[in-house]
Amino acid sequence: MNLFIDQMINGISVGSVYALVALGYTMVYGIVKLINFAHGDIIMVSSYFLMVFLRKAGLPFPLAILLSVALSGALGAIVEKLAYKPLRGAPRINVLITAIGVSILLQNVFAWVFKQDNPASMPALLDGAINIGGVSISKISVLTILVSVILMVTLSLLIKYTKMGKAMRAVSEDSGAAALMGINVDTTVSATFIIGSALAAVAGVLFASTYRLINPFMGSDFGLKAFIAAVLGGIGIIPGAMIGGFIMGVVESLAKGYVSTIFADTIVFTILIVILIFKPSGLLGKNIKEKV
Repeated sequence: MNLFIDQMINGISVGSVYALVALGYTMVYGIVKLINFAHGDIIMVSSYFLMVFLRKAGLPFPLAILLSVALSGALGAIVEKLAYKPLRGAPRINVLITAIGVSILLQNVFAWVFKQDNPASMPALLDGAINIGGVSISKISVLTILVSVILMVTLSLLIKYTKMGKAMRAVSEDSGAAALMGINVDTTVSATFIIGSALAAVAGVLFASTYRLINPFMGSDFGLKAFIAAVLGGIGIIPGAMIGGFIMGVVESLAKGYVSTIFADTIVFTILIVILIFKPSGLLGKNIKEKV
């Protein structure tokens, strides 16, 4: 039973990080119908920003985290302006190839700048554990879950009640009509990339603080799993990204604990395939028919 509880806690902790990254995927797709495969690399970028601010600049953790998240959000906006905005209206395959190219570019730039063949170590954000009913939970896991849930709720409220959130929903429904109603589509899209990148940056900070090792290619695998979480829950649907992230984390953790660490990813991908066969729109998605 203790093993099961430990695996569930680990799964919820990792799943909450997947959910944060999946939110960025689903927001961008919901508005501009773009699968931003460079999004996962924001995790890596924010981790390196954090390492530089902590180890090189000697900044305190709170300030280093704020600067890392802010710079990562700005990077997301820059990528959108330089790489994706010129391709609006272009065939989706062109945009997809560009996204993959941006991902490879970020990975290799950071590998070249930091000249890393081996993972870099990160300082500990929180040490120690909390004992509850004989079960030991690391403080960083508790922090990860709390921060993720708070950010998810905040994002949901922002999308539902704020002027910017209503603009995002309007652009998602019909960008042309939204522009005619006076909504600045470019600003709305940029805000979406900034928010999504900031969420991924927070995920990167939490992930790096938990596992304490980073490398220039870490975002590729992690981003792929977060993308699967978004598809699993129903890409374009914010609650679906949250649910998909938690399911991904829990399934992966239980697979590693009870089956095999080698086949954990195989099990996760198999579940995705099954879901897509029987419900291609995802758990919360709806099949929409278009009249021709």
